[in-house]
Amino acid sequence: MSTIPKLIAIVGPTASGKTTLAIALAKKFGGEIVSADSRQIYCGMDIGTAKPTAAERRAIPHHLIDIKDPDEDYTVADYQRDAIAAVNDIIARGNVPLLVGGTGLYVRAVLENLDIPKTAANPELRAQIEKDIAEVGLAAVFKRLVALDPEAAYVVDSKNPRRVVRALEVALATGVPFTAQRTKRAPFFDALVLGLNPAPEILRGRIDRRVDVMMRDGLVDEVATLIKKFGRTSSAFDAIGFREIIDSLNGERSIEDAVAAIKINTWRYAKRQMTWFKKSNGIHWIEGIDEALPLSQNFLH
Repeated sequence: MSTIPKLIAIVGPTASGKTTLAIALAKKFGGEIVSADSRQIYCGMDIGTAKPTAAERRAIPHHLIDIKDPDEDYTVADYQRDAIAAVNDIIARGNVPLLVGGTGLYVRAVLENLDIPKTAANPELRAQIEKDIAEVGLAAVFKRLVALDPEAAYVVDSKNPRRVVRALEVALATGVPFTAQRTKRAPFFDALVLGLNPAPEILRGRIDRRVDVMMRDGLVDEVATLIKKFGRTSSAFDAIGFREIIDSLNGERSIEDAVAAIKINTWRYAKRQMTWFKKSNGIHWIEGIDEALPLSQNFLH
């Protein structure tokens, strides 16, 4: 029997129901939620990242949400440090930690105790890559990255220039693929990993409805307020939902086109998430709470 502390992780694509399941398990087992979402860390990006509601956060303690402003940098190594500290704090208070989110690298960083190398920035190389993007386009440079690092196709957002540039910069500077530079170490936690994977037609319907709700709840006003405060070029605003609305506010596309693009880009992102998670071993794929409860009960007790 494992003697290291126990942790429950809930993974899956966007809109698959992770938050609802996590809150149900937290209520049942005395748990607290540690977010593993690379956009929910940012203050003010509430509607566009589908953060848990104020009522949900009052009912169950949530960690690593609203910890940075959108113009602040936050690396995977930063997240790993903060998430491990949060999990240990929850355990020390006698509660059950639930690591919940769809950012696969965040989850792996915690569960596999990844050794994350800190490759220094190379300004000259970065400038050259940015020049290449300006000349041949982001899609062509992303293909170059994938040729060097096939795994990047599932990890790096092809529409996010900052992440494409950084991944290619690291690969070229070190001669080692960006995604291969993180090695596993002895884990800190004994983890039960639950995965949600709705049927494609169900998930796509949920995504479309979620985007419609975001628009109804004021996504355009949220984005306008954020760019007024932080400017339009903050790296956090490369996120799906924000970049499309910014294009609309800039007059580059209609709001109808922006909404359609958000739905399509979110669906493509969800498929990349599932490809990433399905390559991971040890995930218990479930449909919902009825399967999650006995698995969690047996794991914890």
